[in-house]
Amino acid sequence: MRVQNYFKIPNISYRVWKVWLRNMEVFMKTIKVNFIPPFFEPILYLLGIGFGLGLFVREMEGVPYPVFIAPALISISMMNSAFFECTFASFVRMYYQKTFDAIISTPLNMDEVIFGEILWGSTKSIINASIILLVVSIFQLVKFPESLLIIPFSFLVGLTFSAIAMCFTAIVPRIEFFNYPTFLFITPMFLFSGTFFPLHVLPLPIQSISFTLFPLTHAVYITRSLTMGAIESQVILSLIWFICVAVILTILSINLMKRRLIV
Repeated sequence: MRVQNYFKIPNISYRVWKVWLRNMEVFMKTIKVNFIPPFFEPILYLLGIGFGLGLFVREMEGVPYPVFIAPALISISMMNSAFFECTFASFVRMYYQKTFDAIISTPLNMDEVIFGEILWGSTKSIINASIILLVVSIFQLVKFPESLLIIPFSFLVGLTFSAIAMCFTAIVPRIEFFNYPTFLFITPMFLFSGTFFPLHVLPLPIQSISFTLFPLTHAVYITRSLTMGAIESQVILSLIWFICVAVILTILSINLMKRRLIV
């Protein structure tokens, strides 16, 4: 497959929402199971790390430690919900349930099926981010109304991580191979993206890698700026970075998936 074919503009119409709607209906049938974990997980993190470890750390970057990690918990939720939806869940729908084959037999084309999956992963990011924003709001760890901008921003973060996930889904031979991107990509971002401590304490090479290659670094920075009500010019640069990466990776992931489905 030639390089230019990897970035061929997808053929997408309004029918892509049919894929999104199908996934939403399945999600709503198990709403209780889908709601409880993302609601209680940030509470455990806040109690165990924010308030527990916070007894020893006290402050980080001039703010109480729970206030420092609250936006990180929101950003991590955006990442995990989108990434795992478009890796494990999409792979099951594609390979085991043959859902993709069934949908493609309708007027929808491959591009629309794949982009519908990515849109659904982005929606999961919005859902989880909204739940955790509610939780940290109960603990009075964020400022309003600026923090409400996190909800539309979570779609962009979800789009980026859904596209990244779909790229991996397009190349892994079996479902257990998702352990590699999880361990080699997601886990380092979880630890070294300014989540639980500021980046400037790390060696300069790691800081450079984090800012250049880790979308979570920019997500945490923007989310933290919004939750603290301190929006600086750097936020615009991180937002532009996100938009560019999201568009490029979305196009790439659709073409990679098409190659897999055709072959």
